Amino acid sequence: MATPSDRPLWARDGADWPHREASRFVAASNLTWHVQTFGRAGAPALLLLHGTGAATHSWRGLAPLLAEHVFVVAPDLPGHGFSDPLPPARLSLPGMAAAIGDLLDHLEIAPEIAVGHSAGAALLARLCLDGRISPRHLVALNGALTPFPGLAAVLFPSLARMLFLNRVTPKIFAWTADRPAVERLIRGTGSRLDAEGLDLYRRLFRCPGHVAGALGMMANWDLAALDRALPRLTVPTTLVVGGNDRAIAPETAFALQNRLPRARVDLLRNLGHLAHEEAPGAVAEIIRRLVPPPVET
Repeated sequence: MATPSDRPLWARDGADWPHREASRFVAASNLTWHVQTFGRAGAPALLLLHGTGAATHSWRGLAPLLAEHVFVVAPDLPGHGFSDPLPPARLSLPGMAAAIGDLLDHLEIAPEIAVGHSAGAALLARLCLDGRISPRHLVALNGALTPFPGLAAVLFPSLARMLFLNRVTPKIFAWTADRPAVERLIRGTGSRLDAEGLDLYRRLFRCPGHVAGALGMMANWDLAALDRALPRLTVPTTLVVGGNDRAIAPETAFALQNRLPRARVDLLRNLGHLAHEEAPGAVAEIIRRLVPPPVET
């Protein structure tokens, strides 16, 4: 496991963090969380959960657009960004979802809309299935809701587990996370980010503790169990798909649509796995259609 000094430091790595003024640190579920909030308290609450390897910076373009209509809550997931890591015994998908549920209870937030990118969508589905949240609508942005196809379903988690248990791996990854390497990694997902976006990912990837947090998720999650439970997900769900996504095949969402009781697909052409960072306005428009109208007084 990474030592505290391996973690991103707020005084150093967060000195010019996007929307720093929206940040605060919250103690819940035996962790200290970095949480950003946007908009007017009392407006309908919208929860944003980023994906593996990211942090709240992933919402730097989208959150302010949504805050014109809702109260946005966006935490760094455990072990990511500036939030504490979970102990190994709590690193499973249900364990991490339970920790997020505890955070929401502490904040007294009951999201009316829940939006998750990639692994963040899996967490939201688990929270709904476990009765920790009951949103009006769930939005999965290139959601990682099903196992990898074929042999990869077995090999990928096993490889991640091996890398996670090797304490040297996160340090090696961090040492090699220069600008060209990060750009190749992002382009490998089918997305193209601006210089600021690439530099923010590079800043995180150069911290071995952040890398260990991402590997810990991949090593300990059982997406097959979630996949079996998904037909019980009754929350209306929008599956937003980037047509150029190379991390999660777009056709996965169309197949999943047929298995979920109340799901529909929104296809965003010419965008990749990080579609919400590439074109936050297009994603905001999809989500804004789901916001309940204001109550007239």
